[in-house]
Formats: sequence, structure tokens, C-alpha cells
Amino acid sequence: MKTSLSVWCFGEVLWDVFPEGKQIGGAPLNVALRLLSLGLDTTIISAIGTDALGNEALTYIKERELNTAFIQQNELPTGNVPVVLDEKGSASYTIAKPVAWDHINYDDRASDKIASTDAFIYGSLACREETTRATLKTYLNRANFKIFDVNLRAPHYEKKVLFELMNKADMIKFNDEEIILICGMQEKQFDGIEDQVQYIAQTTDSNTICVTLGSNGALLYQDGTFYRHSGYKVQVGDTVGAGDSFLASLVFKLLSKESPEIALDFACAVGALVASKVGANAPVSQEEVISIRNQKTN
Repeated sequence: MKTSLSVWCFGEVLWDVFPEGKQIGGAPLNVALRLLSLGLDTTIISAIGTDALGNEALTYIKERELNTAFIQQNELPTGNVPVVLDEKGSASYTIAKPVAWDHINYDDRASDKIASTDAFIYGSLACREETTRATLKTYLNRANFKIFDVNLRAPHYEKKVLFELMNKADMIKFNDEEIILICGMQEKQFDGIEDQVQYIAQTTDSNTICVTLGSNGALLYQDGTFYRHSGYKVQVGDTVGAGDSFLASLVFKLLSKESPEIALDFACAVGALVASKVGANAPVSQEEVISIRNQKTN
């Protein structure tokens, strides 16, 4: 079902390379594709190579009818990332550089459109090189509602840049390991995750902060109030992209003016369903979402 909401995503498009084959990915693309599947008008700003992997990525994205007008092509290789899954389905990554998305150039046309979009979502990984980082900073000055998907990938981040990106955000999404790591960069003791969230809110002026807790659900802080969800239990296929689908679903419901409780429940349901499948962009039907949410009330 189409909505009137418009969201732009900024950052990496790449191929996740598993032992059994490759799958399109990159957190911004995963978020964009999930938003698109939920009916939002979605655009991604990225860069791919002119190589075979770049052309294959462009074909894939066009086939899914995601707006490709702001996907640049340059002479650097298209990103491809070997992925290793542990026995629990959790992923670890090896990310080469430089690749095409390290050099996303500024585009006046995009800047004009970003100013009128409902939300602008960005992450930390694409900011590891100056060209893309400078482009993002310019776009952030134009965007209205800015969402920072922290998405740390060691060693591709710096404390100074992370705090700059957080300070620009109206909403921030962490996983439980990321918020511990970032708060650990400060010379301060914290009394649990809620204390960490409140500290981030106070130091960044972001009034919406979400922390995913893996199989234990998620925590949402909005306008001074905490909301918790214990999550949905599923048999894990792999966890790649589950957090991205969670974020897309949460953003969709919050932009649709649903209550924080409903938004969090919906996001946990979609995230769990994606984790139960193989691949970051596995389809999730409305019937599946209704079914898993009914389990909570039965």
C-alpha cells in the first residue's frame, strides 16, 4: 500500500559475499528496500563502480523499482564484503577500501529534494573517507528530520566523526554493543542502558533514540519516555539486515504518527521475521506480520 511519505537514504551499496554466493546489501540500501516494500516513496544516494558488480547492482535495484537517479558510477570498484556467520547466525564483515561509495559526490539536484523529504537516513560507514563525508555534511544541513543509523564496522570509524554525526541527528538508532562502545569513549560511569540513552539524548539534543537488543527486543526513548519490547522469538536463518528492516519499519510507523508502542511492536515483528529468513532483503508479507504479532497476544 502506497503512502505519501518520502524518505531518502544515504551511503553504501555493496555485495555481501557468503560462502554459498553473494547478495546485494549495505545498510542504507537494505533500509531503503524495506521502506519501499512498506509503500514509502524511497530514494537512495550512493555510488557503485562501472564494473560488472556495479552493473548487476544497478539492474537489481531498478528491477525492484527503487529510485536510482542518485546512484553515481565511478571508476573505483563496487563494494563487496566477505561475510562470516557464526553458529548463532550473527555476521562479521571484512570491508575493503577504497571502493565506489567512498567517493559519493555532491549533487545540487539531490540537495534541493532532500529539503522537502519526510526523513533522511544516514550511517557511519560511508563517512570513513573525506569525499563522501563532505557530501553528507552538506546534505545534513538541508534535511529536516535526520536519522542516524550508527552501524559501526571496525575499524571504519572515528570518535570525532561519530559525535559529529550524532549531533546532527533528530533520531539515533544503536544496537546494544554500539551504545556501550560509544558511551565507553567518554570519561563517565553509566548505570545501565537507560542511563546511557539519556546521556546520549542530553548531549546530542536528539529526542528519539532506539537501541536494538538482539533476541531480547528493543528499547525506544522518545520525548523523555522509555518504551520496551521483549521481542519475538524465531528460529534464526541469519541476522544480516534484520536491524535495517527493524529501523525501516520503526521509521515508517513513527512517520505515520502511530504510537511509540505500536511502532516498536511492528518493528520488532518485521526484524524478527527477517532474521528468521536468509538474506537481508527477504520478502515479509503482511500476513506473516499479523501472525507473529498475534503470538504475543495469545
